[in-house]
Amino acid sequence: MASPRRRSLPLRFLLLVLAVPLLLLFLLHRSSRPTAQLLPTAGSGPDPSRFSLLIKLLAYDRPAALRRCLRSLAAADYAGDRIALHVMLDHRPPNSSSSNAASPLLAASHEILAFVDAFPWPHGEKRVHYRAANAGLQAQWIEAWWPGSDDEFAFVVEDDLEVSPLYYRFLKSVVMKYYYDRENYSPYVFGASLQRPRFVAGRHGNKIQLDSETRLFLYQMVGTWGQLLFPKPWKEFRLWYDEHKTNGIKPILQGMKTTGWYKKMGERIWTPWFIKFVHSRGYFNIYTNFLKERALSVSHRDAGVNYGKSVGPDSTLLDEKNLDFNIWRLQPLKKLKWYDFCFSEVLPGRIVRKLSELDSVLKSVQLKGTVVFVSLYSIEERFARNLICHLEKGGMHNYIFLVDSSEFLDDLAHRGYPVIDAIEFFQSIKMSNFMGSADIIKEPLVSSYVIKSCLDLGYNLWVLNGNMITLGSELTEPLDQSLDFFPSEPAGLMFIRSSPDSKKAWNELIMTKVKAMCSSTDLSASLKQKNFVRMLAKVLENSAGVRVGKLNEGMRAELEPNSSNRSISEDKSNVLFWSHSRASDSVQRQLAYLDLWLVDSDLSCTAVVCHQKQK
Repeated sequence: MASPRRRSLPLRFLLLVLAVPLLLLFLLHRSSRPTAQLLPTAGSGPDPSRFSLLIKLLAYDRPAALRRCLRSLAAADYAGDRIALHVMLDHRPPNSSSSNAASPLLAASHEILAFVDAFPWPHGEKRVHYRAANAGLQAQWIEAWWPGSDDEFAFVVEDDLEVSPLYYRFLKSVVMKYYYDRENYSPYVFGASLQRPRFVAGRHGNKIQLDSETRLFLYQMVGTWGQLLFPKPWKEFRLWYDEHKTNGIKPILQGMKTTGWYKKMGERIWTPWFIKFVHSRGYFNIYTNFLKERALSVSHRDAGVNYGKSVGPDSTLLDEKNLDFNIWRLQPLKKLKWYDFCFSEVLPGRIVRKLSELDSVLKSVQLKGTVVFVSLYSIEERFARNLICHLEKGGMHNYIFLVDSSEFLDDLAHRGYPVIDAIEFFQSIKMSNFMGSADIIKEPLVSSYVIKSCLDLGYNLWVLNGNMITLGSELTEPLDQSLDFFPSEPAGLMFIRSSPDSKKAWNELIMTKVKAMCSSTDLSASLKQKNFVRMLAKVLENSAGVRVGKLNEGMRAELEPNSSNRSISEDKSNVLFWSHSRASDSVQRQLAYLDLWLVDSDLSCTAVVCHQKQK
């Protein structure tokens, strides 16, 4: 019997089998390459075509106020967009009403439910969430929203607000400009407030004074009278809030008026939590300045959690009738002014990455012809931030930082601190005879160029490092005008006076010796110990004709195991320093014992210290 005839596989099937692995290999290869040039696809990032806005209306027991708020929201111009309305109605506390359902207090909630149920909302979906138990204002805000995507935004209003018919079109234009436009986007902007800016949260802060040409600006304070929330920062806040609540950490931020509110009202309010989060991240909020006490969102300040009795509207509602300027013209983000909690202007983005960028930043930093140059090279971030907190506490603002960590550098820069990128700056000045890119030479070489630029500009200069903190509001300059260089080797501290002689000595002699040391295979012990001032002191010691003195030993004190608050205060020192060889945890514990550790678990300052603007 003949064996069964074998069937050969169709050619198309064989080709398909071979093609699938090849296709997979091709896709794998493509996925390993940068995708920055690819067009955005679903889920690949924010997409303006997917923009959506949710209105979160927080209500409690004010039927008349809620009716006014809802009618203003319904009358707004939504340009045909579908907008969802979510009414979040809180329940009465158990002890505020009797078991009788006809209780006047409970009846107010039922009146609100009946009105909201019957209220027409032609602009999209309407939802009502009626809580079974009292949550309070804090939970109302914090639980109001969890973003469904990076393209979903929430506009949160309390029931005593009234909005302008223009509010939505304005908010949408803000989102399109400052969220979706990559040239005008900053990850450090958490939203936009429609209320008129009036309140400075930092104690002893500056009054809100803006010129008549300013229509938009950025301010760290959150607004509760019509606040638009961006999705990513809000998610980040919610997770931060969960972590801090779980660990029993309170939103205490010394120097803020809102901390006083929290101590008085406790968990009834939510803003101290968000303010503490914003402070820890260095985030900002977009505000409007429409003059004549006008705003797109007005609070009638009806009696409630925040007001014991009704106060009346805080502003005049801006609408088409009183619109006397072009509200739709939005400036580029880089042209807007930024303000901190003290309403002091900050200048974000001052990063020096090459020599040609240095002079302009130094000019913006100097105060009365003096610059404080602080090297944070190879310094642990917690100690760097503690030093910065001491500088802020003392009111010193004429500093510039040398930083070698890109993430830390970006964080400082967006908060308004002037910084020098040690790595990129070094690459811009590196010469062929230097020892490759050895870390050991980057700090001294970059520092020497910074000193050169300061002297060329005619600025006096203090040189500090991250193994110290400043005590007080200023560094006491040496009185002897006949000398130019004042090193303090043990502390790593130095003062350089600007003069024709110091400029000449630095440019013609000292720079040459520093470069020679950095290109030598036999690096000095001071360089290996990461003490730039000690290395510089040896260079000065061997430089004939250079006018060298010594800093007054009384202006510095060393942190020793037996140091006490009394000994430090009696020394009246400007600087407290410690040896590079000391264990960092031991230093932190001792600084904390002496009340000189000024950073919290978020590595942010424990206090906001406001200083009046210097004239």
